[in-house]
Order: sequence, then structure tokens, then C-alpha cells
Amino acid sequence: MFRKRQIVALSMALAATWASGAHAGDLVVSAAASLTNAFKEVARGYEQEHAGTKVVLNFGASDVLLQQIVKGAPADVFASADQKAMDKAVEEKAVKPASRVDFAANQVVLIVPADSKADIAALKDLTRDDVKRIAYGNPASVPVGRYTQGALQAAGLWDAVQAKSVLAQNVRQSLDYVARGEVDAGFVFATDAAIMGDKVKVAVRVPSQTPVTYPIAVTTREAAAREAESFVAYVLSPAGQAILSRYGFQKP
Repeated sequence: MFRKRQIVALSMALAATWASGAHAGDLVVSAAASLTNAFKEVARGYEQEHAGTKVVLNFGASDVLLQQIVKGAPADVFASADQKAMDKAVEEKAVKPASRVDFAANQVVLIVPADSKADIAALKDLTRDDVKRIAYGNPASVPVGRYTQGALQAAGLWDAVQAKSVLAQNVRQSLDYVARGEVDAGFVFATDAAIMGDKVKVAVRVPSQTPVTYPIAVTTREAAAREAESFVAYVLSPAGQAILSRYGFQKP
């Protein structure tokens, strides 16, 4: 519990530091870590079509981003990697419910280091004695962790895998653990695995008990509400969807 409080406190401090870099007139978008590469290009495309607009991006675990918004960090758009985080955003009155819409879909995969000699071909292989460390996002705050937990519980493997867990603060940290060979395997989204195809390889495509869909919504911050609506429209437009498709995201 103390460790969790330390992480939350650190994330709030980082949010305050980041927020100081945002200026009046900027469009601030808080988005799930798995959207990092795709949304950087989406932001560039939007800025090209909307001269004078600067999109400021803030990436992290969906639940952490939500807590930043609730605590007062500026954000005009919130894009989550699962429905649960967006449900919380609605409950906390952090977003406008009518603006909520699904814009992308993904898949959870089990990855191993590219040079791994472990013959992992099924989830049950994670219970072997030679598989000692498995990374995945903390289910308490990271959507990919929640998807992972659901899949492993359905397979009757959650307790065995949890005993070997290395919890990550977001999906990209789980990816980095595997890419650096610090763990034997890890759970990430398929789009994350694709950006490090030279360092990791997909061992198993994980069946999800819940569809992996991404919702986006305009926050209740009024500073740039119309611009925020315009950005969401761009994400849903053929141009925005084409960018997401290039990074491996599917239609919801």
C-alpha cells in the first residue's frame, strides 16, 4: 500500500511539472501509453489542418491520467485504453458523457525477447519452472493489466502467473522489460509489440474476455472545448483512422 501511494504521489508531481509546460490556447490531450506513436502522428496531422493550434500530448496509464485530470491537471481530451477507465471518468464528472465514443480496437499479446530460447507457445507454458519473471501492467491502474488478469483467470492460470509477476506502471514499461531481457515474458498490446519487432516477438495472441476497445471523450474543462470536439472528430475521420490503422489499430 505504501508503495502504491508513492507511485500515485510521484505521478501527481510529474503531472504538475508537465502541466506547467502547457500554455493557454494549447489543446491538451491525455492519452493511454499504447497510443504514443500513433497519436504523435495524429497530432501532427491535426495541426497541419488547423493552423495556429498546438496539440500538447500527455501519455501514461489510463487510470493515472484520469487521476491527474481529477486533481486539476489541464486536459481537453481523454483517450483511454479500456472502458473501465472511461467509466470512472464519467463517474468523476471529468468528461462529457455525450462526447464519449469508441475510436479504435486492439489485442493483447504475450511477448518474449527476440533472442529467447524458451519455447513458449501457450499461456500454460508460463507455469513452467524455467519461466521465472512475467511482466504486465498493474491491474489496479493499467488497462492491459486488467485484460491480462481476465484472460488468465479464464484459463485458470492467474494465481500461478501472479506469483511470478513484475508489475509495470504502464504498457510501455512492460514492453521495455521484455525488450531489455529483464523478464522471460510479458503482456502488451499487439500495437506495442509491433514497434519493437527487432527486440521482441509475439509468442501467444491472447483471447480477451472483454473486447479491447478504446474510448475518447472531451473533458469538462471549457478552455478549449470546441477545439477538443474538433480533435475527436479528426481522430474519427478517414485521415485519423488511416493513421491509427498504420500503427496496427483496428476499427472498434
